[in-house]
Amino acid sequence: MKRFFYLLAALSLAACSATDNSNSSTETADHTIAATPAWNLGAMVAAANPHAVAAAIEMLEKGGHAVDAAIAAHTVLGLVEPQSSGIGGGGFMLVFEQSGKTLTFHDGRESAPAGARVDMFMRDGVVMDFFESWQSGIAVGVPGTIALYKSAHDEHGNLPWADVFQPAIRLAEAGFEVSPRMAGFLPMMAKRSRLDENPATAAYFYPDGKPLEVGHLLKNPEYAQTLRRIAEEGAGAFYTGDIAAAIAKAAQEAPNGGSLTTADIASYRTIKREAICGGFRAVKICTTSPPSSGAAQIMIAGLYDQLSVGAATRADKISAFVDAQRLAYADRDHFFGDPDAIDIPLDDLLNPEYIKHRATQRFAPDATPTHGNPRLFLHPESTADLWAPDTTEEAPGTTHLSIIDNAGNAVSMTATVEAPFGSSRWVAGFLLNNQMTDFAREVSADGRPVANAIAPGRRPRSSMSPTMVFDAQGNILMVTGSPGGNSIPAFVAKSIIAVLDWGLTAQEAVNFPNLIARGPKVRVEVSVDPGKEIAADLRTRGYQVQEREGENSGLHVIVVGPDKLDGAADSRREGIVRTVLANP
Repeated sequence: MKRFFYLLAALSLAACSATDNSNSSTETADHTIAATPAWNLGAMVAAANPHAVAAAIEMLEKGGHAVDAAIAAHTVLGLVEPQSSGIGGGGFMLVFEQSGKTLTFHDGRESAPAGARVDMFMRDGVVMDFFESWQSGIAVGVPGTIALYKSAHDEHGNLPWADVFQPAIRLAEAGFEVSPRMAGFLPMMAKRSRLDENPATAAYFYPDGKPLEVGHLLKNPEYAQTLRRIAEEGAGAFYTGDIAAAIAKAAQEAPNGGSLTTADIASYRTIKREAICGGFRAVKICTTSPPSSGAAQIMIAGLYDQLSVGAATRADKISAFVDAQRLAYADRDHFFGDPDAIDIPLDDLLNPEYIKHRATQRFAPDATPTHGNPRLFLHPESTADLWAPDTTEEAPGTTHLSIIDNAGNAVSMTATVEAPFGSSRWVAGFLLNNQMTDFAREVSADGRPVANAIAPGRRPRSSMSPTMVFDAQGNILMVTGSPGGNSIPAFVAKSIIAVLDWGLTAQEAVNFPNLIARGPKVRVEVSVDPGKEIAADLRTRGYQVQEREGENSGLHVIVVGPDKLDGAADSRREGIVRTVLANP
């Protein structure tokens, strides 16, 4: 699929040699970014749990690459916040190489089994409710995380493969204190899921029939053993043999059993896709292409740039930001899916002429914007195929980490098991995803296909948007990303616009009230100042405002200044930021 690179300026393409490692494959090209001065700003890690940050710092202090640190951090996150992500799920990793000036997107999204059907969540013409879909065996896709580790480490890692798993192995064996966030989920999950009913998860999370409490020392020797095997035997230990057989069995034997087989698992491959970049004033926003929703960052920024012309106050700018989101979400929801299965007009969606035109399409503040038709606008002679409506929902069982290492290499990684605690199915010390519910579960009544429809081997559309920003000279300026289901594009865009246009520091940008505008309503986080003021102003402008006490972002951001790194961790979760000072 062709890609249009919007105002790439200092960016060019460089050929990348193809490799085919175990459970990885390579496609397309990397970005090359203009040379930067020698790096002397040290290193920084921002992630969702102190144990994970400590694991990453340990790798960096041993001379590890940002990718080594990311793998070490994420294996720990799968242990200490299993409600958010883990090796039974998938993720996206965006990697910047300072020395080679390349930007690479490793796609480790889960894939549908060969037995998947477009109507597998339909029963007698009615879509299954989300609970039954979420907790079912058909919800489990082929996990991509371990293959993602492998392909990224093969290309970028400095430390031996086995080394990056050691912090998580040690912690799983020694135990860790259950955090307030994990403990807080468990009573709710007992009411809303089968986490307390499935024997393995009940024994682990609800010993003696009671949910784990804050401070409980929790050990997971099964997880340690699984990681030890992967460390010693390679990714194949996960994708073949008894672990793969256990994954398939767990999916098949769950309620509404799935079709996942060991053959599906053994055939999984990561894909190295194009990173896409777009201009925003004097900088370049670079992010992940579909099935990610990273392109929404470029769309929102471009639309905001048009809509905020003449904005005299921050309130005017916030109104422009809201409308930019609504337009971008409408296009994202309609056109995005698996790029290997459908033709996504991404080059047209990111075309500056289309973005300028899209910004002129007026709609009432309380109305739902419809999607645009970029292909027909830019190519009037064409016959543009339009998809059936899609309102896919994504649950916020996700995490994000941002890392810059001592050489100036960077990683922005977002990973997920989909809903909290995934499918509630347990295998070898970890939870399986319910990622197939990220497809459009309902078949359109008129028979028209949906862009994000289920099919064998496809990867579902994802809101995950790991993103980096570069200045006009091609120097790295920002690393950002967030969990949050369908709200991820809004959360990440807020961090970018707040830093680049509203003049906020990294932490101020993260702390700023979350604003989510997908569809007719605008959700405003009023528990954070100045949320109530923003809600009142938007209401006077005619918007349908939904006040929320909390919007569960998990932004982890690094902003590169002229002489230091400015990091931020989202207080809405349990993350921290740590720095490794540059060598004198």
